Amino acid sequence: MDFNIIRCARAILHVTDLDASRKFYVDALGFIETESDAEHIYLRGLEEHTHHSLVLKKAEKPCVETLGYKVQSNADLEALSLLFEEEGHQTKWLENGEQHAIGRALRVQDISGLPLEFFADIEPAERLLQRYDLYKGSRMQRIDHFNCSVSDVERASAFYQEKLGFACSEYTDTSDGDIWAAWLHRKQTVHDQAFMNGVGPRLHHIGFWLPDPLAIIHTCDVLASMGYGNSIERGPGRHGLSNAFFLYLRDPDGHRIELYNGDYLTSDPDFKPIRWDINDPMRQTFWGHAAPDCWFNEASAVMDVLTGEEVEQKPGKLKQHKPTFVI
Repeated sequence: MDFNIIRCARAILHVTDLDASRKFYVDALGFIETESDAEHIYLRGLEEHTHHSLVLKKAEKPCVETLGYKVQSNADLEALSLLFEEEGHQTKWLENGEQHAIGRALRVQDISGLPLEFFADIEPAERLLQRYDLYKGSRMQRIDHFNCSVSDVERASAFYQEKLGFACSEYTDTSDGDIWAAWLHRKQTVHDQAFMNGVGPRLHHIGFWLPDPLAIIHTCDVLASMGYGNSIERGPGRHGLSNAFFLYLRDPDGHRIELYNGDYLTSDPDFKPIRWDINDPMRQTFWGHAAPDCWFNEASAVMDVLTGEEVEQKPGKLKQHKPTFVI
Protein backbone atom coordinates (compact mmCIF):
# COMPACT_ATOMS: atom_id res chain seq x y z
CA MET A 1 0.00 0.00 0.00
CA ASP A 2 1.18 3.54 -0.79
CA PHE A 3 -0.70 4.89 2.23
CA ASN A 4 -1.25 4.09 5.89
CA ILE A 5 -4.75 4.34 7.36
CA ILE A 6 -4.27 4.45 11.12
CA ARG A 7 -7.76 4.06 12.63
CA CYS A 8 -11.34 5.25 12.63
CA ALA A 9 -11.11 8.73 14.10
CA ARG A 10 -14.26 10.82 13.93
CA ALA A 11 -17.82 11.07 12.69
CA ILE A 12 -20.13 13.97 11.86
CA LEU A 13 -23.78 13.41 12.75
CA HIS A 14 -26.54 15.81 11.76
CA VAL A 15 -28.91 16.47 14.66
CA THR A 16 -31.99 18.64 14.94
CA ASP A 17 -31.58 20.08 18.46
CA LEU A 18 -28.12 20.85 19.83
CA ASP A 19 -29.37 21.46 23.36
CA ALA A 20 -31.10 18.08 23.49
CA SER A 21 -28.00 16.42 22.03
CA ARG A 22 -25.72 18.13 24.57
CA LYS A 23 -27.87 16.92 27.46
CA PHE A 24 -27.65 13.34 26.16
CA TYR A 25 -24.01 13.15 25.08
CA VAL A 26 -22.36 15.46 27.63
CA ASP A 27 -24.60 15.47 30.72
CA ALA A 28 -25.70 11.83 30.57
CA LEU A 29 -22.89 9.97 28.76
CA GLY A 30 -19.98 12.08 29.94
CA PHE A 31 -18.39 13.12 26.65
CA ILE A 32 -15.98 16.04 26.98
CA GLU A 33 -17.22 19.12 25.13
CA THR A 34 -14.06 20.55 23.60
CA GLU A 35 -15.78 23.44 21.88
CA SER A 36 -19.12 24.51 20.44
CA ASP A 37 -20.82 27.23 18.41
CA ALA A 38 -24.32 27.90 17.18
CA GLU A 39 -24.11 25.07 14.63
CA HIS A 40 -21.73 22.47 16.11
CA ILE A 41 -20.72 20.62 19.26
CA TYR A 42 -17.25 19.02 19.22
CA LEU A 43 -16.91 16.06 21.56
CA ARG A 44 -14.12 13.74 22.67
CA GLY A 45 -13.47 10.98 25.18
CA LEU A 46 -11.32 11.25 28.29
CA GLU A 47 -8.49 9.25 26.73
CA GLU A 48 -8.38 11.15 23.46
CA HIS A 49 -5.60 13.66 22.80
CA THR A 50 -7.27 15.12 19.70
CA HIS A 51 -9.77 17.97 19.45
CA HIS A 52 -12.75 15.70 18.88
CA SER A 53 -13.95 12.33 17.70
CA LEU A 54 -17.62 13.23 17.28
CA VAL A 55 -19.19 16.33 15.75
CA LEU A 56 -22.87 17.05 16.27
CA LYS A 57 -23.99 19.43 13.53
CA LYS A 58 -27.32 21.22 13.55
CA ALA A 59 -29.52 20.35 10.58
CA GLU A 60 -33.16 20.06 9.59
CA LYS A 61 -33.14 16.26 9.75
CA PRO A 62 -30.84 13.54 11.11
CA CYS A 63 -28.21 12.15 8.77
CA VAL A 64 -24.58 11.02 8.70
CA GLU A 65 -22.31 13.51 6.94
CA THR A 66 -19.10 11.51 7.06
CA LEU A 67 -17.16 8.71 8.73
CA GLY A 68 -13.57 9.79 9.23
CA TYR A 69 -10.25 7.92 9.26
CA LYS A 70 -6.90 9.28 10.39
CA VAL A 71 -3.95 8.58 8.10
CA GLN A 72 -0.25 8.86 8.85
CA SER A 73 0.62 11.85 6.64
CA ASN A 74 -0.78 14.24 4.06
CA ALA A 75 1.05 12.31 1.35
CA ASP A 76 -1.28 9.41 2.14
CA LEU A 77 -4.22 11.59 1.12
CA GLU A 78 -2.82 12.02 -2.36
CA ALA A 79 -2.27 8.27 -2.70
CA LEU A 80 -5.80 7.54 -1.50
CA SER A 81 -7.23 10.08 -3.92
CA LEU A 82 -5.39 8.41 -6.79
CA LEU A 83 -6.64 4.98 -5.74
CA PHE A 84 -10.28 6.02 -5.55
CA GLU A 85 -10.09 7.93 -8.82
CA GLU A 86 -8.56 4.89 -10.55
CA GLU A 87 -11.46 2.83 -9.16
CA GLY A 88 -13.95 5.26 -10.67
CA HIS A 89 -14.87 7.28 -7.56
CA GLN A 90 -15.11 11.06 -7.70
CA THR A 91 -13.29 12.71 -4.79
CA LYS A 92 -13.74 16.00 -2.94
CA TRP A 93 -10.98 17.98 -1.22
CA LEU A 94 -11.48 20.15 1.86
CA GLU A 95 -8.48 22.40 2.29
CA ASN A 96 -6.93 23.75 5.49
CA GLY A 97 -9.37 26.08 7.22
CA GLU A 98 -12.51 24.67 5.63
CA GLN A 99 -13.22 22.48 8.66
CA HIS A 100 -12.71 23.49 12.26
CA ALA A 101 -9.73 21.74 13.94
CA ILE A 102 -9.09 19.52 10.90
CA GLY A 103 -6.36 20.00 8.29
CA ARG A 104 -6.60 19.08 4.64
CA ALA A 105 -9.10 16.26 4.12
CA LEU A 106 -10.24 13.96 1.35
CA ARG A 107 -13.87 12.87 1.08
CA VAL A 108 -15.24 10.15 -1.16
CA GLN A 109 -18.18 7.78 -1.45
CA ASP A 110 -16.92 4.23 -0.97
CA ILE A 111 -17.90 1.19 -3.01
CA SER A 112 -21.13 0.79 -1.00
CA GLY A 113 -22.04 4.49 -1.00
CA LEU A 114 -20.79 5.30 2.49
CA PRO A 115 -19.37 8.83 2.92
CA LEU A 116 -15.71 8.51 3.96
CA GLU A 117 -13.23 11.14 5.03
CA PHE A 118 -9.45 10.82 5.38
CA PHE A 119 -7.23 13.33 7.18
CA ALA A 120 -3.79 13.46 8.79
CA ASP A 121 -3.90 16.63 10.88
CA ILE A 122 -6.21 17.47 13.76
CA GLU A 123 -5.71 19.98 16.54
CA PRO A 124 -4.48 18.48 19.82
CA ALA A 125 -6.41 18.61 23.07
CA GLU A 126 -5.60 17.86 26.68
CA ARG A 127 -5.65 14.15 27.45
CA LEU A 128 -7.88 13.69 30.50
CA LEU A 129 -7.37 10.00 31.19
CA GLN A 130 -6.21 10.58 34.77
CA ARG A 131 -8.54 13.48 35.50
CA TYR A 132 -10.78 11.17 37.47
CA ASP A 133 -12.56 14.17 38.92
CA LEU A 134 -14.06 14.71 35.44
CA TYR A 135 -15.33 11.15 35.01
CA LYS A 136 -19.11 11.07 34.82
CA GLY A 137 -21.88 9.22 33.03
CA SER A 138 -20.41 6.35 31.05
CA ARG A 139 -16.82 7.59 31.64
CA MET A 140 -16.41 7.80 27.87
CA GLN A 141 -12.86 6.98 26.73
CA ARG A 142 -12.50 6.99 22.93
CA ILE A 143 -14.09 6.20 19.57
CA ASP A 144 -13.65 2.55 18.62
CA HIS A 145 -15.48 1.55 15.42
CA PHE A 146 -18.16 2.09 12.80
CA ASN A 147 -20.73 -0.54 11.86
CA CYS A 148 -22.60 -0.09 8.60
CA SER A 149 -25.43 -1.84 6.81
CA VAL A 150 -24.62 -2.44 3.14
CA SER A 151 -26.33 -4.27 0.32
CA ASP A 152 -23.29 -6.45 -0.55
CA VAL A 153 -21.06 -7.33 2.41
CA GLU A 154 -18.71 -9.55 0.41
CA ARG A 155 -18.00 -6.81 -2.12
CA ALA A 156 -17.51 -4.16 0.57
CA SER A 157 -15.27 -6.39 2.67
CA ALA A 158 -13.11 -7.35 -0.29
CA PHE A 159 -12.61 -3.70 -1.30
CA TYR A 160 -11.51 -2.65 2.19
CA GLN A 161 -9.09 -5.57 2.49
CA GLU A 162 -7.66 -5.61 -1.03
CA LYS A 163 -7.59 -1.86 -1.74
CA LEU A 164 -7.44 -0.10 1.65
CA GLY A 165 -5.30 -2.55 3.63
CA PHE A 166 -7.81 -3.64 6.29
CA ALA A 167 -7.59 -7.11 7.87
CA CYS A 168 -10.47 -9.35 8.91
CA SER A 169 -10.80 -10.46 12.54
CA GLU A 170 -14.16 -12.28 12.44
CA TYR A 171 -16.90 -13.00 9.95
CA THR A 172 -20.28 -14.69 9.69
CA ASP A 173 -21.27 -16.80 6.71
CA THR A 174 -24.24 -18.87 5.61
CA SER A 175 -24.54 -22.55 4.76
CA ASP A 176 -23.97 -21.53 1.13
CA GLY A 177 -20.70 -19.81 2.03
CA ASP A 178 -22.02 -16.27 1.54
CA ILE A 179 -20.48 -13.61 3.80
CA TRP A 180 -23.24 -12.18 5.96
CA ALA A 181 -21.16 -9.85 8.13
CA ALA A 182 -17.47 -8.98 8.50
CA TRP A 183 -15.32 -7.23 11.11
CA LEU A 184 -12.31 -5.39 9.70
CA HIS A 185 -9.52 -3.51 11.43
CA ARG A 186 -6.58 -1.18 10.93
CA LYS A 187 -5.73 -0.62 14.59
CA GLN A 188 -4.84 -3.75 16.54
CA THR A 189 -8.27 -4.59 17.95
CA VAL A 190 -11.29 -6.46 16.57
CA HIS A 191 -12.53 -3.73 14.26
CA ASP A 192 -12.53 -0.20 12.97
CA GLN A 193 -15.21 -1.02 10.41
CA ALA A 194 -17.88 -3.72 10.40
CA PHE A 195 -20.32 -4.51 7.61
CA MET A 196 -23.67 -6.22 7.99
CA ASN A 197 -26.08 -7.42 5.31
CA GLY A 198 -29.16 -5.26 4.96
CA VAL A 199 -30.71 -2.14 3.50
CA GLY A 200 -27.88 0.26 2.80
CA PRO A 201 -25.76 2.21 2.74
CA ARG A 202 -26.66 3.20 6.29
CA LEU A 203 -24.77 3.71 9.53
CA HIS A 204 -25.95 1.12 12.02
CA HIS A 205 -23.89 2.46 14.91
CA ILE A 206 -20.73 4.12 16.14
CA GLY A 207 -18.93 2.19 18.89
CA PHE A 208 -17.25 3.99 21.79
CA TRP A 209 -14.82 2.38 24.22
CA LEU A 210 -15.49 2.46 27.98
CA PRO A 211 -12.94 1.75 30.73
CA ASP A 212 -14.60 -1.41 32.10
CA PRO A 213 -17.84 -3.43 32.10
CA LEU A 214 -19.04 -1.72 35.28
CA ALA A 215 -19.12 1.57 33.40
CA ILE A 216 -21.84 0.06 31.20
CA ILE A 217 -23.96 -0.88 34.22
CA HIS A 218 -23.41 2.55 35.74
CA THR A 219 -24.49 4.14 32.46
CA CYS A 220 -27.82 2.33 32.62
CA ASP A 221 -28.41 3.71 36.12
CA VAL A 222 -27.48 7.24 35.05
CA LEU A 223 -29.69 7.12 31.98
CA ALA A 224 -32.66 5.82 33.98
CA SER A 225 -32.22 8.46 36.67
CA MET A 226 -32.19 11.22 34.02
CA GLY A 227 -35.28 9.96 32.23
CA TYR A 228 -33.46 8.26 29.34
CA GLY A 229 -34.59 4.73 30.07
CA ASN A 230 -36.27 4.49 26.67
CA SER A 231 -32.96 5.32 25.00
CA ILE A 232 -31.60 1.91 26.02
CA GLU A 233 -32.29 -0.25 22.98
CA ARG A 234 -30.35 -3.45 23.61
CA GLY A 235 -28.22 -4.81 26.43
CA PRO A 236 -26.29 -4.70 28.58
CA GLY A 237 -24.78 -7.99 27.50
CA ARG A 238 -21.76 -9.77 26.11
CA HIS A 239 -21.19 -10.43 22.43
CA GLY A 240 -20.16 -13.88 21.20
CA LEU A 241 -18.47 -12.17 18.28
CA SER A 242 -15.54 -10.18 19.76
CA ASN A 243 -16.31 -11.32 23.33
CA ALA A 244 -16.96 -7.67 24.25
CA PHE A 245 -19.48 -6.19 26.67
CA PHE A 246 -22.02 -3.90 25.00
CA LEU A 247 -24.91 -1.51 25.42
CA TYR A 248 -26.82 -0.02 22.47
CA LEU A 249 -28.42 3.41 22.84
CA ARG A 250 -30.45 5.72 20.63
CA ASP A 251 -29.77 9.43 20.85
CA PRO A 252 -32.56 12.08 20.68
CA ASP A 253 -32.47 11.96 16.86
CA GLY A 254 -32.42 8.17 16.62
CA HIS A 255 -28.72 7.75 15.84
CA ARG A 256 -27.45 4.54 17.42
CA ILE A 257 -24.28 4.34 19.47
CA GLU A 258 -22.72 1.34 21.15
CA LEU A 259 -20.88 1.50 24.46
CA TYR A 260 -18.23 -1.18 24.21
CA ASN A 261 -15.48 -2.80 26.29
CA GLY A 262 -13.39 -5.95 26.41
CA ASP A 263 -12.43 -7.23 22.97
CA TYR A 264 -8.99 -8.63 22.15
CA LEU A 265 -5.66 -8.04 20.39
CA THR A 266 -5.32 -8.76 16.64
CA SER A 267 -1.76 -7.54 16.01
CA ASP A 268 -0.02 -10.84 15.22
CA PRO A 269 0.54 -11.28 11.47
CA ASP A 270 -0.44 -14.96 11.71
CA PHE A 271 -3.81 -14.18 13.35
CA LYS A 272 -6.52 -16.08 11.48
CA PRO A 273 -10.04 -14.67 11.04
CA ILE A 274 -12.62 -16.38 13.22
CA ARG A 275 -15.54 -17.87 11.32
CA TRP A 276 -19.05 -18.00 12.75
CA ASP A 277 -21.87 -19.96 11.16
CA ILE A 278 -25.01 -17.85 10.91
CA ASN A 279 -26.97 -20.55 12.77
CA ASP A 280 -24.50 -20.86 15.65
CA PRO A 281 -26.32 -19.45 18.71
CA MET A 282 -23.02 -18.69 20.48
CA ARG A 283 -22.19 -16.04 17.92
CA GLN A 284 -25.32 -14.18 18.96
CA THR A 285 -25.55 -12.36 22.24
CA PHE A 286 -23.47 -14.69 24.38
CA TRP A 287 -26.06 -14.78 27.15
CA GLY A 288 -28.88 -15.58 24.76
CA HIS A 289 -31.26 -12.61 24.93
CA ALA A 290 -32.71 -11.39 21.65
CA ALA A 291 -32.43 -7.96 20.07
CA PRO A 292 -35.58 -5.92 19.35
CA ASP A 293 -36.89 -5.61 15.81
CA CYS A 294 -35.82 -1.97 15.60
CA TRP A 295 -32.19 -3.04 16.06
CA PHE A 296 -32.43 -4.97 12.79
CA ASN A 297 -34.63 -2.59 10.82
CA GLU A 298 -33.54 0.94 11.75
CA ALA A 299 -30.31 2.78 10.97
CA SER A 300 -29.09 6.27 10.05
CA ALA A 301 -29.19 7.52 6.46
CA VAL A 302 -25.93 8.78 4.97
CA MET A 303 -25.11 11.82 2.84
CA ASP A 304 -23.56 12.14 -0.61
CA VAL A 305 -20.21 13.94 -0.15
CA LEU A 306 -20.59 15.77 -3.48
CA THR A 307 -24.25 16.80 -3.50
CA GLY A 308 -25.15 16.88 0.19
CA GLU A 309 -28.25 14.83 -0.58
CA GLU A 310 -29.28 11.62 1.15
CA VAL A 311 -27.87 8.53 -0.59
CA GLU A 312 -30.41 6.16 -2.13
CA GLN A 313 -30.68 2.88 -0.24
CA LYS A 314 -30.85 -0.62 -1.70
CA PRO A 315 -31.97 -3.90 -0.08
CA GLY A 316 -29.41 -6.43 1.06
CA LYS A 317 -28.12 -8.96 -1.45
CA LEU A 318 -28.81 -11.88 0.90
CA LYS A 319 -32.14 -12.96 2.30
CA GLN A 320 -32.80 -11.43 5.71
CA HIS A 321 -31.94 -13.67 8.65
CA LYS A 322 -33.26 -12.06 11.79
CA PRO A 323 -31.18 -13.95 14.38
CA THR A 324 -27.99 -12.25 13.14
CA PHE A 325 -26.32 -10.14 15.82
CA VAL A 326 -23.41 -7.88 14.90
CA ILE A 327 -21.20 -5.71 17.04
